[in-house]
Amino acid sequence: MAKIWSESRSGHDAGHGAGQGTAARPGAVSGARRRGVLLGAALVLLAAGAVGGPPAVAADSAAVAAPLWFDGATADQVSVTGTRFADGHGREVVLRGFNVSGETKLEEYGGLPFASTADARASAAALRSLTGGNAVRFLLSWAYAEPEPGQVDTAYLDRAADQIKALLDAGLRVFPDFHQDLHSRYLFHKDSWYTGDGAPRWAVEAGGYPVENCGVCLLWGQNITQNQAVKNATRDFWNNRVLAVPTASGTRSVPVQDAFLDTAQKTMAHLAAKLTPAEFAGVVGFDPYNEPYAGEYASGQTSRTWERDRLWPFYEKFRARMDAAGWRDKPVFVEPNMFWNANLDFARQEGGLLDAGAIGSRYVFNTHFYDQKAISGVFMWGKANDGQYTTDFGTVRDRSRALNTAAIISEFGHPLTGYTSDKAPTVNKAMYQALDSRVPGASWWTAPTGSGPVLSSTQWQWDIYSGRHREAMNGNPNKILTEGDAWNDEDLSAVALDSSGRAVLRQDARLLDRLYPGAVAGRTLAFSYEDRSRDGNTVLTWNRIPDSMPSTARLVGSGRYGMLVWRSEGATRAPTQLHLPAGFTAAATTVVSDLGTVTGLPEYTARDRIADHPIASAVETGTTDARRLLLSAPAAADTAGTLHYALVADGSTAPSAELRAAAQRELAAWAAGAGFGQAS
Repeated sequence: MAKIWSESRSGHDAGHGAGQGTAARPGAVSGARRRGVLLGAALVLLAAGAVGGPPAVAADSAAVAAPLWFDGATADQVSVTGTRFADGHGREVVLRGFNVSGETKLEEYGGLPFASTADARASAAALRSLTGGNAVRFLLSWAYAEPEPGQVDTAYLDRAADQIKALLDAGLRVFPDFHQDLHSRYLFHKDSWYTGDGAPRWAVEAGGYPVENCGVCLLWGQNITQNQAVKNATRDFWNNRVLAVPTASGTRSVPVQDAFLDTAQKTMAHLAAKLTPAEFAGVVGFDPYNEPYAGEYASGQTSRTWERDRLWPFYEKFRARMDAAGWRDKPVFVEPNMFWNANLDFARQEGGLLDAGAIGSRYVFNTHFYDQKAISGVFMWGKANDGQYTTDFGTVRDRSRALNTAAIISEFGHPLTGYTSDKAPTVNKAMYQALDSRVPGASWWTAPTGSGPVLSSTQWQWDIYSGRHREAMNGNPNKILTEGDAWNDEDLSAVALDSSGRAVLRQDARLLDRLYPGAVAGRTLAFSYEDRSRDGNTVLTWNRIPDSMPSTARLVGSGRYGMLVWRSEGATRAPTQLHLPAGFTAAATTVVSDLGTVTGLPEYTARDRIADHPIASAVETGTTDARRLLLSAPAAADTAGTLHYALVADGSTAPSAELRAAAQRELAAWAAGAGFGQAS
C-alpha cells in the first residue's frame, strides 16, 4: 500500500469502536518512531503501551454446514462477463473482503501472511464470521519466492499453498498478489526511517543503486518520487535492465523483469499443482504487480505513454505466463499507474489504461483508492459525508465500462490511530457507500437508476497480528517494531487478537459486517445498504426512506436495511444470495419483495432444485454461523427481463402482515415508477 500523504503514527491504540478490543501483552519493546511531523507541522501523538508476540489464534471447532445443491466448484469459480464478475451458474458476483495481509511485507514469518496454516484457518473463519467477506487478496513476496537468481523456493510456495487452501476451505475466494512497495526492503539501510518490500536482495545488489536518501521526506510514500535509489530500481524493472549477478558458478546476465516473470510463472504453476481442481476453482485470478509507477519517466515520456509503452506490454507478458502456467481461464488483475485517481490535484497523473482499448474478459481493472486529503489532516479538516466518494468510485465504474471488463478496488481504508484517525468511521462508511452505489443516500430513492454496478473490493487490511508484531526493521535488532502494522508507521488492520487469542474487530461491526449481494441471478440495477454505523456516539444515517413511503419507513424503523433491485436473465435456477450481517437473525429479519413478504426466514430446502420457499436463509458455505438470504423466483415468474426487488430489514421492529403488505404495495409502485422498466 502507498498513501503518498500518509501520516506519521507514534502509537497503537487498543480497540476502536463497538465490539472491539486488542489486548496488549507485556515484555516487548516498541520500535515505532516518535515522529509526528506532517507537512512541516509537529503533531504530538500518544503511544499506547508495549505489546508482544502473537499468541496462538483460537479456532472455532464447530462443524460447518453441508453445501446446498448450487454450492461447490460451480459457484466458487469466477469469470468476467462484460463489466461484471459471474460464477459458474451465470449469476452476477460481487467480491467483498480484505487484503491478507501486510504481514507478508515483514520478515518475522518468512514473507507469508500467517505464522502457520492453523493461524490461516482460524483467521479465515474469523473473517467469514465477523464480516461475511467472500474474497481475499493474498499477498506473496518475490524476495521469498526467488531468494537466489533462477532458484524458486518451493518450500515457501508450499507454505503459501497450504495457507491459501485454508482460506478456500472457509468459503473465501482468493486472488494472489505479488506485492511490492518502494521496490524492495534491500534498498534501505538498517537505520532508515523507512522500508520497502518486493524484489530480492540479489536484484538490488546487482543494480548498484545509490544509498537510499529521501532528503526531507516526512512521509514514507514520498520515497516513490523523491528517493533516487527507489526511482532508479523501479525504472530498471520497467526497462528490463540486464543485471550482472554474481553466482557460485560465475557472473550471470539477468534481465530483471524477465526474472520476475519467470518466477511468477513457476509460482503459478506450483500453486495450481498443489491445489485440487475444486480448490483451484476458488482462485479468481492473479494481481501481478502492486501499485505500479515508472520510477522515472524517460525524456518526452508521460504517465499516459508509460502506461501504453511499458505497463501494458508487461501485463500482456504476464497474461502469456499465466496461460503457460495453467491459469488460462483466470483473469489478470491489472493495476494502472498508481497516481491515476489521486484525489489531490498535484499528485494525480493521467492514466487508467486509457490507451488499452477494450481489454475484455481476460483482464480485470484493478485499482486502489485512499483519501489523501483526509489522511493528510490538512487538505480535509472535517469528516466525510454522504456521497463523499460517489464521484471517485463512479470514475472507476466508467473506466470499467470503457475497458469492457469488471472492476475491483483491491485496496482502500483509513488509519485507525494517529492524527486523522477520528475520520475513519465516516471515511470508511462513505467508501462502502460508494462501492454499493454511485448515488448518494440523500437522492438514492429518487434516482436509483443511476446506481450502477455494485463494485467488488478488498479493504486494507486483515492482519491478526496487529499490535503484536516482532519485526526487526530492515534487519536491525535494535529497532523491533510491535505496534500497529509494524510497517512504516501504519495501522489499518480491521482485526486484532484479544488476550485470549480470539480475533476481534477494531472497527464498528455494523460497518464491516455488511449486507451485500454476493450472487445475483440476473443483473443488479440498484443496491443500497444503510448500516447505521457509529461515529463515536453519533448514528450515521445517510439513506432515509422518503416520506412518500410511510409504511416502508415504519417497517424499517431505526434498524439497518438494504434494498436490491435486479432484472432476471432467465438463465439459472440458482438463487440470488445476499450476506446477512450478524443481527439479521433468521427469526427476526423481514423481507419485502415481489417474491412475497416474510418476517422470520425459513431454512432453505429444495426438491429437484426447486426451492420450497421463495424467501429463505441458510448458513454460509465454509462457516458455522454466518448466514445468507436466498431469493428464488419461481420459473414461471422469472423469464428474462423480469424485474425483482427485495427490501431486507434487521428486525428492529416486529411488522404485522398488514404492514408488510402495505410496504410491498409502496415498493412495487416505486419500482414501477423509478425508470427500471415494467416487470414482465
